[in-house]
Amino acid sequence: MKTVSTFLSLEAPGPRVRVWLDGAPLHLPRGANLAAALLGAGVNTFRGTACSGAPRAPYCMMGACFDCMIEVEGETRQACLLEVAEGMRLTRPGAPGDA
Repeated sequence: MKTVSTFLSLEAPGPRVRVWLDGAPLHLPRGANLAAALLGAGVNTFRGTACSGAPRAPYCMMGACFDCMIEVEGETRQACLLEVAEGMRLTRPGAPGDA
């Protein structure tokens, strides 16, 4: 998985917690916006579209576009509306992998 990000954090990083993305561990800032934290960690693809599998990633960051859908412990949710918590189990539905 890619770990270099084009996104920079404007805040000093707080304590990090371990979450699991597709079975691989990631250390993200506790309480951070999940979509922003994943982008900051270099995750560029959150899901694949149902028809073609085309990669999708956060677009609006306010819950209107649904491009940041991700499975959180078996339930499909919008990552931009969630906060990072210790031990989250995340799965990218239909994601073709990081580009």
